[in-house]
Amino acid sequence: MSVTYVIGFTVKPAERERFLALLTDVLDAMRNEATFVNATFHRDPADPCRFLLHETWADHQDVLDVQLSRSYRQAWHEALPDLLVEPRAISMWEPVRRDSRD
Repeated sequence: MSVTYVIGFTVKPAERERFLALLTDVLDAMRNEATFVNATFHRDPADPCRFLLHETWADHQDVLDVQLSRSYRQAWHEALPDLLVEPRAISMWEPVRRDSRD
């Protein structure tokens, strides 16, 4: 069963561009992973330094065992403490229903 991670970020204003560049590299790389389903990245319209990321993967265990240790994530993970005001907020969700016009 697929799993969705909802991850909230509050970025230091001076680090916003670096945060976006590093995350773009990760998102561009992970879309090629076999167990990747989709991702949607959001910005808070009231605060340009608050972001929300939805990542859906086919297998939670694969995320833990394989995806989190991919080399393309290393610079991202190492930089996070310097980029964020506070640790990211991560929650995990399982799908119940999906609706789309696609």
